[in-house]
Amino acid sequence: MARAFVALGANLGRPQLQLQRAIELMSLLPQTWLVKASRFYSSTPVGFAEQPDFVNAVVELDTQLPPQALMESLFAIEALLGRMRTFKNAPRTLDLDLLLYDDLVIDRPELTLPHPRMHERAFVLVPLAELDPDVMIPGYGQAAALVPTVARQSLFPL
Repeated sequence: MARAFVALGANLGRPQLQLQRAIELMSLLPQTWLVKASRFYSSTPVGFAEQPDFVNAVVELDTQLPPQALMESLFAIEALLGRMRTFKNAPRTLDLDLLLYDDLVIDRPELTLPHPRMHERAFVLVPLAELDPDVMIPGYGQAAALVPTVARQSLFPL
């Protein structure tokens, strides 16, 4: 059994409902169990700024799916809930990012673990630390210890 953390984000349609539905669908994945979900947060966009604010969360899963199969399942949930990939940092109905899978470090074109830049994003670190402040991000350290480094970023609990 592996422990995985997945970041969720949406800013089109009804973002809170999209995240709730995505969490439900993740709980139905084969060989996968939802352990817990963070509360929802509002964050300002990163990169392309001319878009609505995002709703973000992180979930913890126990899974027997290998990392690539889990990632493909997350892509399928995104597609089911209307995700269209138009350009980098574009507005979206749903974004699911595999952040951590146990303590694996993978650097391949189709999958990078830990997720790149997760250690730089308040909308990832704060809900991740809410779920498990002691979780280690390989190469960067403990999630809770990294939260002060992103304290100036706009993030509000909903």
